[in-house]
Amino acid sequence: MSATAPHADPIRQYLETARTQIAKGELRQAAETLNKAQKKSPNDARVFMLAGLMAEKAGNVKGAFEALRKSVALAPTWGPGLLELALLLARQNQFQEAVETAEKVAKLEPKNLLVLAGVVDIAHRAGHAEMAVRHLRRGLELVPGDVQLRRLLAADLEGLGQHAEALDVWNGLIAQDPKDQQALLGRVKTLLAAGKPTQAVADTTTLLELAPGDSVYAYYSALAHGVTPPHQPVELNRHLFDGLAEVYDQHTVRGLRYQLPKIVADKILARYPDKHLNVLDLGCGTGLLGVCLGRIDGFLIGVDVSTKMIEQAHRHRVYDRFHTVNLLDALRETPDDIYEVITALDVFIYTGELGETIPNAHRILLPAGDFYFSCEAAPEEGTDLVLQSNGRYAHKRSHVQALCRQAGFESVEIEDLTLRYEGGEPVQGFLVKARKAAA
Repeated sequence: MSATAPHADPIRQYLETARTQIAKGELRQAAETLNKAQKKSPNDARVFMLAGLMAEKAGNVKGAFEALRKSVALAPTWGPGLLELALLLARQNQFQEAVETAEKVAKLEPKNLLVLAGVVDIAHRAGHAEMAVRHLRRGLELVPGDVQLRRLLAADLEGLGQHAEALDVWNGLIAQDPKDQQALLGRVKTLLAAGKPTQAVADTTTLLELAPGDSVYAYYSALAHGVTPPHQPVELNRHLFDGLAEVYDQHTVRGLRYQLPKIVADKILARYPDKHLNVLDLGCGTGLLGVCLGRIDGFLIGVDVSTKMIEQAHRHRVYDRFHTVNLLDALRETPDDIYEVITALDVFIYTGELGETIPNAHRILLPAGDFYFSCEAAPEEGTDLVLQSNGRYAHKRSHVQALCRQAGFESVEIEDLTLRYEGGEPVQGFLVKARKAAA
């Protein structure tokens, strides 16, 4: 960690102590330790780097940037300081500068595996799979055969649609260890994405032999056998959204031009301008609906399977309570006649079949209450529920309308709209407002 000659380092012990204190959350003690270090070495880039990490840990993002930029200004070619700045930029969704800074560090320290790990992490956060692949290949030149690097490389290649090369990497990993569950599942996903489900049957059989009863493996086994599961496993969604939590808002709102929370919040506030209502936000994610609604005169309850997403939503300080639970269980266990409004935005694309969900939403709404939810559109000439190649469910418009009517909703309004953009292309779907009859 030294930015100075190792034989003349009067503050090394202070720096090591401060790093340990920061890791433990002992921030007051860390500040005292860094003050001592700075008195001995006033312009040492390492002091400012650790001060930046300490500030971020304390929630002072502005102070973290100031300290890390000072560190870089003092030592422009010192890799650790540049890398920590790049990582902070990525954590704060400032991806363009994060990527530029990460590439600079990679050139400065091309054989440093810690730098490589940080650069790959930044590439993944920025959604820059091509960059990740390039650096993972470089890493495998440094440590040929590294299992984790190969797993990451294969997953990124699959994400880029380079299925043949991804399969080559998965095949090599499985030949080396036939019980490598990550590689087996990776090969299953790649084969499914490549449109070769029958070739994935053997791997799903092996996975279920290795872990009998595993819901994720059972789900992929059904897909390999050509069966559309009615729901996705909670564990699958939790893993997905825990990984997306820190970048979700930036990715969806700016990157995918996702506007559903604003659209629905405006509709809710038009009916309840005094904000006197109770709202249940199913699949609340990072709390985008709550941000658009603001504080209400009533309860705003968030439900999500992802603890990491709820942690992000909690920061907005507009929700009254959160439940980390499967929304199907949440609906099933909620008493009758509680909420004026229930929302489920971009949620049913992951949960699937709505035969139980819609009646339960009707039951727990107050008379004249509204249920807002969105779906991706399945072709009307096809089946009621379609599991798409991207792993998301699409619902047939007419089937959803029929389910709402069967559940007892008095009126059902369906608005066709673009839900978001992916790869610059619009994702078509519809927004439903189902209203329960008045008492």
